[in-house]
Amino acid sequence: MKELEHQLAQTKAQAKILLRLTQAQRDEVVMAMADSLQAHSSHILEANLKDMSAAQNLPLAMRNRLELSEGKIALMADSLRDIAQLPYKVCEVLERWETKAGLEITKRSVPLGVIGVIYESRPNVTSDVAALCFKSGNACVLKGGKEAFFSNMAIYEALQEALKQCQIPRECITMITDTSREVVLEFVKMDSYVDLLIPRGGEGLITFVKNHATIPIIKHDKGVCHIYIHSSAERQKAKNIVLNAKLSYPAACNACECVIVDSALVEDFLPELLAVLREQGVGMRFENEALLRAYGAEGEELADYHREWGDKILNVKIVSGIDEALEHIAHYGSGHSEAIIAEEREVLDRFLNEVDAACVYENASTRFSDGGEFGFGAEIGISTSKLHARGPMGLESLQSYKYCIKGHGAVR
Repeated sequence: MKELEHQLAQTKAQAKILLRLTQAQRDEVVMAMADSLQAHSSHILEANLKDMSAAQNLPLAMRNRLELSEGKIALMADSLRDIAQLPYKVCEVLERWETKAGLEITKRSVPLGVIGVIYESRPNVTSDVAALCFKSGNACVLKGGKEAFFSNMAIYEALQEALKQCQIPRECITMITDTSREVVLEFVKMDSYVDLLIPRGGEGLITFVKNHATIPIIKHDKGVCHIYIHSSAERQKAKNIVLNAKLSYPAACNACECVIVDSALVEDFLPELLAVLREQGVGMRFENEALLRAYGAEGEELADYHREWGDKILNVKIVSGIDEALEHIAHYGSGHSEAIIAEEREVLDRFLNEVDAACVYENASTRFSDGGEFGFGAEIGISTSKLHARGPMGLESLQSYKYCIKGHGAVR
């Protein structure tokens, strides 16, 4: 048996042990993971410095996602503690009824089994995924990118220390350490051992996995997120939301990449909005040369509406109203997070009903698309797929269900 296949077979075999643990035992292990992360903080930071020193040629967004600090590690540990404290039961009875034949049917939640996650840059994904999977009764297989190899390994070692301390088989959380593309290609075809595959990263990674995987996948695609400012919008509210959505973390997948402005606001409000954005170092991108000449500043260029900038850059789109705004989002949006700023109820309702995205906001920043902000403790990712799970994926997204039927000698 090949090395990777042997590793996955062991994980699949040990996954059954998680079903025998009580919820209190699972929570205890997740708390131990959090404590171990903080206890190994110095080692994790040393490993992260190795990754950062080799990352000078990576895009700024990837470097921002890659970099760790004591504060970030503390937040990672806090996320695990939040997960441990969430009310959640494995194999919970969801529904119960009796049929006309006298059968008692219960619908029960069940873990998916073994979950594989392929991800880039963000080392915190290692601990978030491990904790969410363990709490929900799933084993996990982690495959991080080579740019975060040392950071991921240091975090993984801390998690393994917690498993050892709690006398849990190490195979319940496993990591593929070979970073070659050939191993990824082999991994995505291991449907005999892995029940669900979640790719998180750039467009290239998502496309590669989608084209080659035989394991069912849930995509966690790029975030080309829009904020539409309707003519009825309260202007200070609009400025505050756009500034937050672009600047609080420009490298995040839920950051705003395009602001859509009603033509009625162009003359007096648009220059005001552009001015406050430029004060914060944001460079603007315009639809055509005429708008660039009229409203652009030195060094600014034409828009690329397909692009996720991950930086202090913002596309601008002028529209005649809600219809054109919806059309633009339908064409260029990635199905991640979209927002409207308006005061007219009819317009707000049209936007909420007609925009096809995982998260649709009314008078709020797109930056809230996050498992922690949704009350999930953390997330295994933000799904841009529609089947099984959509949006921030917490514990409930990591379960399926089965029917248990009780009879007394019943025959049909």
